[in-house]
Amino acid sequence: MQHAVGAPLPPPHGPGIGHVGRPYQAQHPGHPGTPPIPPAPGQAPPPPAPGQAPPLQGPGQAPPPPAPGQGPPPPAPGQAPPPQAPGQTPQHGWSGTGPTPPAREAVGHTGHVQLPPGGPVPLPAPPAGAGTGGATLAVLLIGPAGAGKTTVAKLWAARRRVPTAHVSLDDVREWVCSGFADPQAGWNDHSEAQYRLARRTCGFAARNFLANGISCILDDAVFPDRPVVGLGGWKRHVGPGLLPVVLLPGLEIVLERNAARSGNRRLSDEEVARIHGRMAGWYGSGLPIIDNSTYDVETTARVLDDVLARSIASPPAW
Repeated sequence: MQHAVGAPLPPPHGPGIGHVGRPYQAQHPGHPGTPPIPPAPGQAPPPPAPGQAPPLQGPGQAPPPPAPGQGPPPPAPGQAPPPQAPGQTPQHGWSGTGPTPPAREAVGHTGHVQLPPGGPVPLPAPPAGAGTGGATLAVLLIGPAGAGKTTVAKLWAARRRVPTAHVSLDDVREWVCSGFADPQAGWNDHSEAQYRLARRTCGFAARNFLANGISCILDDAVFPDRPVVGLGGWKRHVGPGLLPVVLLPGLEIVLERNAARSGNRRLSDEEVARIHGRMAGWYGSGLPIIDNSTYDVETTARVLDDVLARSIASPPAW
């Protein structure tokens, strides 16, 4: 059959075209697109296009699957919600295209690094080389105000070949800004409570450092005649592997160093002399004592390392 050039072609017969040549839209006003193709028996109908109403569901026919990125349709009144697929997170008010609920952080994790529990610190193994070598240690450096505890401890920690932390009890006490119990105001229940809290905090820090393979040296002015706030509390909070060493220079050296201090770290000469006299009670205690009256900081740190090496080989009884 031939047609003249420019004449309209006859309507074809195919999908979307009625049997009399009229388009499907003309036969069904207000309904865009092509006519729905009935699914095969036992097969679910295809999902509706975006913006298109879902087709009517016949009796005994499975509901159509949701379109990509679209949540499941709500259940009909009186109908139970569909079961959740294995491994699928139940939705409680969260749409498929909305924000994802925040994941719960696993218990026992800090960020992405799981911290091992910090247990009591045991006695370290003897080092292979000279000094403390690469041994993981928990050290308590004891001494009066002006003995150089903090300076020596910081240098010893910085010069070691293995990771080593330094925690000063005076620094931890001063974390309390409002209501700080100043030592110059005297020793009372308030200052003792803050001391106990700071000591417990230092002990927890040391145990956590040691649990992660990092040595720790602490410094504090521990008195031999005050067992209630003395060495026993440190052993209880850190563990039996804590190695105490006493740093005790002469009184004139302590007075000279205290005079160079400022703020609440500087004490009166009378108070410094009284503390130094009480520290003399460590003689005969069995703890190693370093008289650094004639040593500079570098030499004192080196002597401390040698003393600790001997303490590891033969722990002091305390």
